This record gives sequence, C-alpha cells and structure tokens, in this order.
Amino acid sequence: MNLKEKLDKHYLAFDKSQISPDPLQFLHLFKDEKDIELIGFIASVFAYGNVSQIINSLNKILIISKHHPFDFVMNLDRKKSEEAFQNFKHRFYTSTDIQLLFLLLRNVYSEYGSLKSLFNSYCDSKEFVLKYTINKFSEHFIKLAQNLTPNQNLTPGLKFMFPLPDHGSACKRINLFLRWMVRRDELDFGIWSDIIKPNKLIIPVDTHVARVCKSLRLTKRKNVSWLMAEEITRNLCRFDPADPVKYDFAICHIGMRKMKF
Repeated sequence: MNLKEKLDKHYLAFDKSQISPDPLQFLHLFKDEKDIELIGFIASVFAYGNVSQIINSLNKILIISKHHPFDFVMNLDRKKSEEAFQNFKHRFYTSTDIQLLFLLLRNVYSEYGSLKSLFNSYCDSKEFVLKYTINKFSEHFIKLAQNLTPNQNLTPGLKFMFPLPDHGSACKRINLFLRWMVRRDELDFGIWSDIIKPNKLIIPVDTHVARVCKSLRLTKRKNVSWLMAEEITRNLCRFDPADPVKYDFAICHIGMRKMKF
C-alpha cells in the first residue's frame, strides 16, 4: 500500500465516530452557525496541552455560558466577564487573560457581526495569502486588547492566543479553527467556504502531527514552525491538491494515540 492509499484509508477510518477526545466535538453540540463559529474559535484558542485538560476547560466554558455561547458573549460586559471567569485558568492562561479574551470577542461580534466578516475584511480578493491574512487577523485582536488595557503590557498568555506567522509560529490553533470553518465533511463545517477554498489552508502542526509527518517524510524540518506547516501541506497536495488538509484529523489522532500509521 503506497502513502496515498494509507492516507486515504486513515482519512475514511477517522470519521465522526472517532471524534472524541478532540476539541472539535464541542462544535458538534450546536446547530446555529453563530454558536458553531464562536465555540470553534474558543475551542481552538484552548487547544494546547493535554487533551483531557482541554476538554475539561471547554466543558467549564459551556457551563459558564449555559450552553448558549453566542448569547453569553453578546450580553457580556467587563463586570460580568470578571465574575464569570474569576477562578478560571487554563495552563498559562490566567483568569484575567480569559476575561479579556471574551471581552475581545464581544467587541468583534458587536462591530463585525461574525469572525468570518472580520477575517474576510483582511482577505485580498485578487491574491489571497493565508499567512498575510492570519497576521492581520491576529494583529486586530492584539491592537484591540491594547486599547482595552491601555496602561498594561499584554501578558504572555494573551500574546499566545493570537500567534503571528510572520514571527515563525506554526499557528496550529488558528489553522485548526480555519480547517473546521472552511472544509466540509462529516467532521468539519464549511461555513466559511465562500471566502476561502480548502486548497488555501495550511495544516495545523503540533508535536503529534510533526512526529508522524517526519516519519512519513512529509517534512525534512526538525522544528515545528510555519515553514514546516507549509512544507507538509505542499507534500500533502500531491495526494489531494484540492483538499490537502483533510488528512489532518487522522494524522493528529494517530500521533496522539501512538498508533502505527
């Protein structure tokens, strides 16, 4: 069996029945696109570290929002955010970081109506470049955070929430969110497919994906970075040029579960 046959086999095997444990499972709890988009972005922001810790934090957010994330954010103010998240931490995100994240989301949704609209405002219709657009999207949040906390330096946690590929980051979490929003199959939702095509996506690379892709010779790079993510994506294009990132879920979970590819 050649590599394409193996990739296609695993892609089909890792269907919706194999979704847990994965932050993507939280998006499938909702029907309304506004809730799907919002909980998707929140899930991606928290998607680092031990998967059980990620699931635990996202379950707490569901409880705090009473399973209505969009309504919760739209009715939020600084006092409500402080009360809701005063004892909530996630790895090196402090409770203050998390409070500010939700205030930033409230501001963006109030002004733009959706994250899709904000992201699309930075898409060059003539020559779309994902790296450029992610930079602008992250910088928008960073500048907004600076405006909301004018007398404070941004914390490491806040900066980590909004990575910049220009600084070399693989931007795993934002690329993961974009996969969920742009691709459409029984796992991913495709609600942004009218502004970005799947062949423009970059694979979300973490240590699990990097390890598997090194073993498959999909990358020669040693360190996880934007350049590694681009290289892996280019190589996956050989097997499906229209949708190279479709293999991400299977590759990631094979790595997480320490399975043989």
